[in-house]
Amino acid sequence: MPATPAWPPRSAPRLYVEATLGPDVAVPLDGNGAHYLLSVMRVRDGDIVLLFDGQSGEWAAVAEQVRKRDLVLRCTQQTRPLESVPDFWLCAAPIKKGRIDLVAEKACELGVARLVPVRTERSVVDKVNLDRLRAHLVEAAEQCGRTALPDLADMVTLPALLESWPEDRVLFFADETGGLTMDQCFAANPGPAALLVGPEGGFTPAERDRIRALPQARPISLGPRILRAETAAIAATACWMAANGDWTRCETK
Repeated sequence: MPATPAWPPRSAPRLYVEATLGPDVAVPLDGNGAHYLLSVMRVRDGDIVLLFDGQSGEWAAVAEQVRKRDLVLRCTQQTRPLESVPDFWLCAAPIKKGRIDLVAEKACELGVARLVPVRTERSVVDKVNLDRLRAHLVEAAEQCGRTALPDLADMVTLPALLESWPEDRVLFFADETGGLTMDQCFAANPGPAALLVGPEGGFTPAERDRIRALPQARPISLGPRILRAETAAIAATACWMAANGDWTRCETK
């Protein structure tokens, strides 16, 4: 007998939408999303598209009323529930365009729950295009199978970040002057956590003193080599996920 086709089809395109999804919900689609499905993926009436809205999990939807520039996607069944991600924030100083985009993309892929741009004294970039960063988060989520988008916070100054820091959240910060090794520090501090990474020039001595004065702060060493800011953010996040995050859970797909 012929094998039963996989459901949903593994080749089905995947798309983030703003509409709230649910049984039999119809999602009208035009603009860039419709262009991608119609012109790039060649979606036709009856084809399956996987949708997620960041709140309702992932849904299989059937393409209906397909025209040249728009179509309707009707939800048929939930294919995956809303994901549960570790309670981990990445607080990163804004760096040059392209590099901060890379940080956002990889933070989403690694399972970060919240991304916080932090302006420091040595930041060479004092403004962040949040719309562009969010677009990178959406694209990464579409490609890596996430069903929830990381929360993207407005940019905050370092003093403001520290003044309002939650009492129950550990703040690991990449200190170029040295600190505990990541395996020592991460293992000793499970639970809600965040990672703070400075800009290309690092933290000033005054900033470093201020961070260390925070009771929840834990300085960590990133090893013997000098890392670029984006490398430090990605590498340390991956190490935390391996020690305390969802990399410690074994899943069969």
